[in-house]
Amino acid sequence: SDGEFLGIVGPNAGGKSTLLKLILGLLQPQSGSLRVLGRQACAASQKLGYVPQHPSFSRDFPISVEQVVQLGRLGMTQQGAGWRSLWPGRSSQADRDAVQKALNEVEAGNLAKRQIGSLSGGQLQRVLLARALVGEPRILILDEPTANIDQRLEGEIFDLLQMLNARMTILVVSHDVAFISRYVGRVACINRTLVCHNTDAIDGAVIQELYGEHVRMIAHSH
Repeated sequence: SDGEFLGIVGPNAGGKSTLLKLILGLLQPQSGSLRVLGRQACAASQKLGYVPQHPSFSRDFPISVEQVVQLGRLGMTQQGAGWRSLWPGRSSQADRDAVQKALNEVEAGNLAKRQIGSLSGGQLQRVLLARALVGEPRILILDEPTANIDQRLEGEIFDLLQMLNARMTILVVSHDVAFISRYVGRVACINRTLVCHNTDAIDGAVIQELYGEHVRMIAHSH
């Protein structure tokens, strides 16, 4: 629903990535239909911001942080044809202002001129988030956004997402059920089928049914 912060959990091969691709309009359902923001998923793609688990470009590619973020201004269906607008002098002032605003919002404004290959894992994750935000999405979708960063940075990223949730709907895939339950309003459990639970309804029985084995809930302390 509009303005929700939804966690998506489930075992490997349970369907989480497929669900994201359907929402993003990258796959078509074999049966039935999927509507996003009241429209067919592919028609709503420019209202979505997406943060992948892994960047879709090589870390060795000679591109700056601000150029990476500016990719989010091209529209998800235009990225392959829009590289020429990233060359110096081709972007508009509005584009440059939007890029700097997005980087500032994720507390990465000082990274704009850095080469993408020089960033740490946490810095790169903030840059990918800025790329998703620069297009002013109504829905922000993140696939395991903290899989490759440490626990302290994980908390910082989710604190930032909690603030962003004041103006947009957020869907986040994660394996860390206990951690995300501190932030999300509901949890969507996916293992070939999808069942949503309020966070206070997530217990050992639900987790065992979802993953098919005993899973210990480990408290995080900072």
